[in-house]
Amino acid sequence: MSQMPRQAALSTCPSCAEPLDAADRFCGACGYDLSAVPPGPDDHPTLTMNGSTEPAPAEGTPVSGTTVSGTGVTAVPGVGGVPGVGAVPGVGGVPGVGAVPGVGGVPGAGAVPGAGAVPGVGAVPGVGGDSGAGGGSGVSGVRFDRPSEPDEYALQAPDPRVAAEAAAVAETSKVCVACRAGRVDDDGYCENCGHAQPRERDHMELESGPLAAVSDRGLRHHRNEDAFGLGRTALPDGSPALVAIVCDGVSSATRPDDASLAASQAASQSLLAALPQGTHPQQAMHEAIVAASYAVNALADEPATAREHAPHQNAPACTLVGSVVTPGLLVVGWVGDSRAYWVPEDRSSPPARLTEDDSWAAQMVAAGLMNEAEAYADERAHAITGWLGADAYELEPHTASFKPDRPGVVVVCTDGLWNYAEAAEEMAEVVPQDASVRPLHSARVLVGHALDGGGHDNVTVAVVPFPAPAQGAGSA
Repeated sequence: MSQMPRQAALSTCPSCAEPLDAADRFCGACGYDLSAVPPGPDDHPTLTMNGSTEPAPAEGTPVSGTTVSGTGVTAVPGVGGVPGVGAVPGVGGVPGVGAVPGVGGVPGAGAVPGAGAVPGVGAVPGVGGDSGAGGGSGVSGVRFDRPSEPDEYALQAPDPRVAAEAAAVAETSKVCVACRAGRVDDDGYCENCGHAQPRERDHMELESGPLAAVSDRGLRHHRNEDAFGLGRTALPDGSPALVAIVCDGVSSATRPDDASLAASQAASQSLLAALPQGTHPQQAMHEAIVAASYAVNALADEPATAREHAPHQNAPACTLVGSVVTPGLLVVGWVGDSRAYWVPEDRSSPPARLTEDDSWAAQMVAAGLMNEAEAYADERAHAITGWLGADAYELEPHTASFKPDRPGVVVVCTDGLWNYAEAAEEMAEVVPQDASVRPLHSARVLVGHALDGGGHDNVTVAVVPFPAPAQGAGSA
């Protein structure tokens, strides 16, 4: 019966270093199985670590090696650990072969180019760190089992077509504002985290020379249904005219955001076209409100089948307030409950509200049935009685003109702001002192005041200085 060769006795436990007796089969301290200790690897280096080489065998002496059974092949030691190199049939005393080129010490050795002083080594890459080591030069004394590798690899140049395509995708794709990693799909949601992205109208700012406007969605609504329009032009005599329009979509109607946008664009364009032609600013404001009404009414023109599917759907609707400021005249116009306020630069002078709401509360106050505090505390206070839209009872544009005797600013806003500063004195307290020279900053402050108060509605405000500064003047 064949037996496994007996392993040499260990003096200490390989696991815990406890001293052992020769007859121990298990460690008395940790219980380590001493029979499971693997034998040490046999190391047969081609070259000694000091770099010296083995002496060459005398001519005619068989080369010692391990014969592969049944093949008559002798594996010549000293060929850099490369299996099969030098295992030439007949080498090592096998009759019939003697003059094998390239085998050191055998007649005919050296016939292979690159054979050097190392016996049995021909042009074998990787021996002694040099391919085909000649004359012993370049031998390090350490065996290498594979060719040496470079310290650095050259990187492949990028394909310019791929780089251009990636850049084009990056330019056209929006990145999520929440995770900063995902791409935003066509529906406005992040493909990575699913976060809904802000719409373009969720927050808008515009500064046009000396006047500016800011609009914000607020903290409770899912979209911004307000819109505004700003512009500057010149009257026939060359004096400047500033135009500001603010519209608030009626949430109970369909497409209120479209209604406010259409109205603000139509009104501002009408004013900017009429004023240079010499139309009086108050008459131009009246015509602008009528043009805005037509634009909103046009949104209700839809196929009859749409009405069949939604017979009780309200037509698009919105409110409107606007102002025209010239060097000596201030004109306002409105329909609905959006407002305009006058805030003088000298805060010792009284501010004023320039518009009257088309609302249930205003009607109660006008009829003497309630005082203003009682009316606006009622839950019906903000029910509007006038608006722009195809289903409005009757279009009644309101206009008024003023000639202030001192400089100040006109605050044109929706109820999303004046709900948090209803009285003119309250509005004057919120308007910054330098509003006439920093209109955009002032509009931001006013919107921030509404958001700090709760932001229950969309907030839009335009700040217009009076008198209108000369052309070319802007905010500081």
